[in-house]
Amino acid sequence: MSAIPDIPVRGRLTADRPLAGLTWLRVGGPADWLFQPADEADLSNFLAALPQDVPVFPMGVGSNLIVRDGGIAGVVIRLGRGFNGIRIEGDLVTAGAAALDAHVAIGAAEAGRDLTFLRTIPGSIGGALRMNAGCYGRYVADHFHAARAVLRDGRVVTLASSDVAFAYRQTDLPEGAVITEVTFRAATGDPQALAGTMADQLAKRDATQPTKDRSAGSTFRNPAGFSSTGRADDTHEMKAWKVIDDAGLRGAMRGGAQMSQMHSNFLINTGTATAADLEELGEEVRKRVLETQGIALEWEIMRVGRATRA
Repeated sequence: MSAIPDIPVRGRLTADRPLAGLTWLRVGGPADWLFQPADEADLSNFLAALPQDVPVFPMGVGSNLIVRDGGIAGVVIRLGRGFNGIRIEGDLVTAGAAALDAHVAIGAAEAGRDLTFLRTIPGSIGGALRMNAGCYGRYVADHFHAARAVLRDGRVVTLASSDVAFAYRQTDLPEGAVITEVTFRAATGDPQALAGTMADQLAKRDATQPTKDRSAGSTFRNPAGFSSTGRADDTHEMKAWKVIDDAGLRGAMRGGAQMSQMHSNFLINTGTATAADLEELGEEVRKRVLETQGIALEWEIMRVGRATRA
């Protein structure tokens, strides 16, 4: 377990904190330390005092994450209520990093601003930026204006669009940076029409995805059909679920882990899975798809931590 000095905080710092209950897949070991800062200043002061050799992992709501069974070394930082505000000024929508994507979409729509693509994306805004989240042909990259972040040395910085390199399902952010808020530029829309769009999106999602199961969203990135900016390329529409189906792996299981019968690119915990079950099933899928079709699937779900406790 990582040792850290006695750093005064106003938030909550907990040793050996179980993480499984903080992830959508409900698996994984503990964090050596979990820090839940009271506000941005509390976070800044903590990181400035934390020895540079102690690793830091910013964690959102655990919607796109497998924490391995041995847990996470160092300090996991999880933002809470002090970081979930939403404010709208003209065409700019600013959301705290802990605000849920769905709540931002709804709040913006009520103010006549169109960020409807966020409505069905699981997770929080900090993770949406980090992953360049997208849906229905729109991505965070299309709307990003600026972000605030606390760097590993405690400095608070503003990141403009020129400071962030977006790619498909990923963003090049400073190592160890903790995003605290994100500002989007959003077009005008009629609130009632935007609400209708989001209702249609929810109905489509619920009809095609296992939303009532323990999953972490799409398991693998689509293997082709996207440009380097993360925007759709309609010239080639290869889908991860299709190549998994073609490999005969819809419904495949390992322990308590399963590739969903409803949507084969969703890895689910049927109730008894370990993190090892989930990751090993995913690797088996990657192996079979490569062997049968010559396609190398890339994980979209982030996998972090130790396989076993040290």
